[in-house]
Amino acid sequence: MEGTVKFFNQKKGFGFVHGDDEKDYFVHFTALPQGVFLRDNDRVSFDPVEGDRGLKAENVQLLEKGSDRGDEEAPAEDAEEQTQEEEAPQEEEAPAEEEAPAEEPAPAEEPAEEEPKAE
Repeated sequence: MEGTVKFFNQKKGFGFVHGDDEKDYFVHFTALPQGVFLRDNDRVSFDPVEGDRGLKAENVQLLEKGSDRGDEEAPAEDAEEQTQEEEAPQEEEAPAEEEAPAEEPAPAEEPAEEEPKAE
């Protein structure tokens, strides 16, 4: 079967393909050949499979890159969405880095407890 990539998050390694049968299929990076990465609007072929959690695509093969398809409107929208998706994980990562220093003041509280003991 063939379909079009609705979205694919490269950082998380999964996304969805809209099949020519009008159904959506979950796709995991393990269903792709090594070294192949999907982007929004790419044209792919795949084996439709009923998985434990629903429809999924296996043995996914890239047929045509979305940027080569000539659909000028869809890639422009996808580019905006992709930019937003790329920015969102960076915002999520920043608090994780801020949390690490937040743990450091905890030991600083211990000396504060020692001061009343010294009195």
